[in-house]
Amino acid sequence: MSEQAPQREITNMTPYLSAAIEDEVPGPPLSSSSGSIGDKIYGAITFLASLTIFVIIIWIASSLGWQSLPVFKQFGFSYITGSVWDDGQKQFGILPYIFGTLYSSFIALLIAVPISLGTAIFLSEMAPPWIRTPVTFLVELLAAIPSVVYGLWGIFVLLPFLRQYVMEPIGASPLGKFPLFSGFTAGPSMLAAGVILAIMILPFITAVSRDILRAIPRAQREASYGLGSTKWEAISQVVLPFARSGIIGAVILGLGRAFGETMAVTMVIGNQSPQTPSGVSFSLFEPGYTMSSALANKFTEASAGLNTAALVGIGFILFFVAIIVNILARTLVYYTARDVQGGK
Repeated sequence: MSEQAPQREITNMTPYLSAAIEDEVPGPPLSSSSGSIGDKIYGAITFLASLTIFVIIIWIASSLGWQSLPVFKQFGFSYITGSVWDDGQKQFGILPYIFGTLYSSFIALLIAVPISLGTAIFLSEMAPPWIRTPVTFLVELLAAIPSVVYGLWGIFVLLPFLRQYVMEPIGASPLGKFPLFSGFTAGPSMLAAGVILAIMILPFITAVSRDILRAIPRAQREASYGLGSTKWEAISQVVLPFARSGIIGAVILGLGRAFGETMAVTMVIGNQSPQTPSGVSFSLFEPGYTMSSALANKFTEASAGLNTAALVGIGFILFFVAIIVNILARTLVYYTARDVQGGK
């Protein structure tokens, strides 16, 4: 038998095989008017759902702005730059509260960023599988703990520890003469607020940084190893520069979380403006206020009228600061993820 016989038989069967394949493979569904109407209804519902979020944000911003308008009309820019808050004399200045928010958040970032970044590098680059999962679970568990629990822990554990092992020894040493370590050593202070904020924002910075590092293509690391780099050189010279913008976005996202924290900070910061003419002190041991803790402490005692408008004004400023910080953070994370995936 010649070798062309099987080929001739296969060629003769080709039309039948093609017909069978066409019978088995379904074609595209025929469009119907009912399906088109359903798609339009579904699209309209999802559009309204997304529009609702935008409407809620505009509603909150406009409501806060309208209710705080009297205090801005009466005090103008001095409402932000003033340092005196006297309900009886109708004098309202929120500079100490703004400073306390920024200062406590800065302390929190100084503590949390190195720990978070080190944890993210370990989980994404160095941790063996048997330890990666439990450590990741513990990090995420920190984000699930209610803030009031952090506050109770701060009162009964953190404040006595700081007072006995940090404040009193430093206050009795020559360092106590420096402005950074002057003042009370009772416990409630900017240092305590910064430490508890650092613990609370640590899981957010760690989780986002870890995801950014894991999104970097393995080819980048392998190329570095192929050139003779060690693991640390590949991480420091290839991985971290590649993920720089995303890590900065994670830090800013944690900063936004620190700005809005209320209960835990209120329980450990002391809620007392520093005894200085400007109401501002850089001492870590001095008590203070943040915008959130001021709202929590003063709102129940505020009378209707200008007092309430002044407190709503704090919320109005804090709302826009949080919005701007979160937009900036998510923008940086988005562009980093797009660059990592090769987008343009």
